[in-house]
Amino acid sequence: MSAPETAVPQAPEEARVQRGLKGVHFARSGISDIDGRAGELRYRGYSIHDLAEHATFEEICHLMLAGDLPTAAQLAQVKAGLAGNRALRPQMRSLLESLRDAHPMTVLRTAVSAFGAYDPTPDDRSPAALVAKGIALTSQAATLVAAHHRLRRGLDPIEPDTSLSHAASFLYLLSGERPSAETGRLMDIDLILHAEHGANASSFAARVVAATGADFYAAMTAAIGALSGPAHGGAAEDVMRMVREIGDPEQAAAYVRRQRDAREPIMGFGHRVYRVEDPRARHLRSRAEALSREKGDPRWFAVLQAVVDAMRPYSRLGVNVNVDFYAGVIYHLQGIPQDLFVPVFALGRIPGWTAHIAEQVEDDILIRPLTTYSGEGPRAYQPIAERS
Repeated sequence: MSAPETAVPQAPEEARVQRGLKGVHFARSGISDIDGRAGELRYRGYSIHDLAEHATFEEICHLMLAGDLPTAAQLAQVKAGLAGNRALRPQMRSLLESLRDAHPMTVLRTAVSAFGAYDPTPDDRSPAALVAKGIALTSQAATLVAAHHRLRRGLDPIEPDTSLSHAASFLYLLSGERPSAETGRLMDIDLILHAEHGANASSFAARVVAATGADFYAAMTAAIGALSGPAHGGAAEDVMRMVREIGDPEQAAAYVRRQRDAREPIMGFGHRVYRVEDPRARHLRSRAEALSREKGDPRWFAVLQAVVDAMRPYSRLGVNVNVDFYAGVIYHLQGIPQDLFVPVFALGRIPGWTAHIAEQVEDDILIRPLTTYSGEGPRAYQPIAERS
C-alpha cells in the first residue's frame, strides 16, 4: 500500500539555500587571500609566486603559525622544533605495526588522533601551545607516513637525520636515500604550494570542530578525515590513473574527446575557486618536466602536455589546469606510491590547518548553520498494529 499523500512544506521565501555553502562567507580570515578570477593566491599578503620561488617550507611554517616570515633567529627556532620532533615515538611504532595493512590516510588519521593521547596538555589552546603543537605534528606526521610505508614493506623505519630540511628528511625517511638538492627542493616547493588554501572542506572541518572547544588533535583529525574524501584530496591520484590509462601522448586527444562526449571530467582540470589557471600549477609544470628528464622517463610529462593541448578549447569556459595536475607525476617520478599522494598533501597542509584552528579559537564562536526542512508535513503517530 502506498504511503498517504501529505503536503511537503515549502521553504519560506527568505530562506535561500546555498547548497554546499557556495558563496557564503562565515568568517574573516587573515591567513590566505584567493582571487579566483585573476588567478592569484597570497599567504598572509605574500604572493605564492614569490614564496614558491624563494622561501622554504620552514619559513612557511612560521608564516602560517606566527603571521609573518621569520627572522634568521626565528627560522633557526622553527628548524630546531621540526628536527627535535622527528624521531618516531615507541608507542607510535606499535600503533603503526598494528595498522600495517591499512590505507595510509586511515593510518595518518588514526595516528594523529592517538598522538593527542600522549600530549600532556592536550586541552591547552593558548596561542603559544598551538604553535608548539603545530610544529610538533608537522614534523611527526611526516615521520609517521614514512615509517608506516616502510613497515608495510617489511622494512624498519629509518633513524632521522636532523641536518636535513623537512622536505628532504621526508624523502630520506621514506626511501633511505638522501635526495639530491634538486629533488629535495622540489618536494619543498610542493609542500609550500599545498600549505594553505582558504576555507576548503578540510580547513572548514577543522574550524567547525575547534569552534566546539574540542582540542587541537580532534580538529586536526577532522581535517584529515575531510581530506581523505576523493572529492577533496584525491585529484593527484586520479591524474596519475588517467595518465596511465592514456599511456601515450598520441592517445590524449581521443581520450579527452571521449571524456567530454560522456560528460566526464578530465582529472586535474577545473577548480571550485579559480576561473583561470591555478597559480600554483606553473611552479610544478617546469619542475615536472625537469624531473622527467633527470629520471630519464619523459613519457608521463609528455602525456600531461598532450592533455593540456587537447583541453585548450575549454579554457575559455573556466576549465584550466589545477595544482594537482602535475603533482601526481612528480610524486610518481620520486618513487612515491599512489596511495601516498593524499598523505603528502596532508603533510604540507598541517601548518595551514593549525593556523585555521588558532584563528577559530581566537574567534570563539560556535559554527552552527541552518538547514531548510523539506521533508513530510505534520503527521499523526500510528500504533505499530495500525501501520501498513
